[in-house]
Amino acid sequence: MGFKLWHVATILVASFTTVANAQEIDWQKVDDAFGRKPAVSGDVHRYGFPRTDLAVTLDGVTIKPALALGGWVAFKPMHGEAMVMGDLVLLETEINPVMLKMIEGGLEITAVHNHLLRASPATFYMHVGGHGDPAKMATVIRDALAASKTPLAAPAAAPPPAVDLDTAQLDQIIGVKGQANGGVYQFAVPRRDPVTENGMQMSPVGPMGVAIAIGFQPTGGGKAAITGDFVLSGDEVNPVIRALRTNGIDVTAVHSHMLDEQPRLFFLHFWANDDALKLARGLRAALDKTASTKS
Repeated sequence: MGFKLWHVATILVASFTTVANAQEIDWQKVDDAFGRKPAVSGDVHRYGFPRTDLAVTLDGVTIKPALALGGWVAFKPMHGEAMVMGDLVLLETEINPVMLKMIEGGLEITAVHNHLLRASPATFYMHVGGHGDPAKMATVIRDALAASKTPLAAPAAAPPPAVDLDTAQLDQIIGVKGQANGGVYQFAVPRRDPVTENGMQMSPVGPMGVAIAIGFQPTGGGKAAITGDFVLSGDEVNPVIRALRTNGIDVTAVHSHMLDEQPRLFFLHFWANDDALKLARGLRAALDKTASTKS
């Protein structure tokens, strides 16, 4: 068999295996453990745990959960089981109780840190990972979240708030199509290079938390508060910092989220509240320093 045919065959077998693995998992058990339905993208099931119980303010802006308080966990089929990755939003007093439940249940803590500065109350972010039976891991995560005040009842359906911004212009400047979510206009900008964790390709990248994430929350008069994270290789970190600071955007954290990813990645968080189109141009200048894609 020629290399091209062998390569195509390998891809088809891998795709079939992924589909088969996804079909083997009883996702209803995971849904039941969490008491909610996931957003499904490809073979990834992602469950949201927004901190709708918190009233967090930063520089006079009341932060919507979709901007910076949207905890989540995502499951991807892997060798007949699943791998899980997640990012939980916690208050300082909740960190150790939640962590204890996680490690008792056999899950890993891959990072604990801030994403924002000056927020009141201060919020922290616990990144978690694991591999095994998805329903059992879901039960561990739910029990861990119960050690915090994270709302565990499924959120009530409500009409989404309007996004009072020129979203067509934002799309054009950022270079990808955004989407409204909970009163926030969100972008997920993928990197050109594939990202793997424990040998498993992290795709789709947005739901797995390895796309550059940008959110605009309208603050009136064409202004917006922005935050999110750039997903960067080591040599991109300082060029992006310089581009953001030159454009009046604060850098609020630089750190890792995972333990065994390839290539090695750093996550750079940012914040500003100013004219939305001006900030978009600043973000675009920073994106131009990265190996990211335009649609």
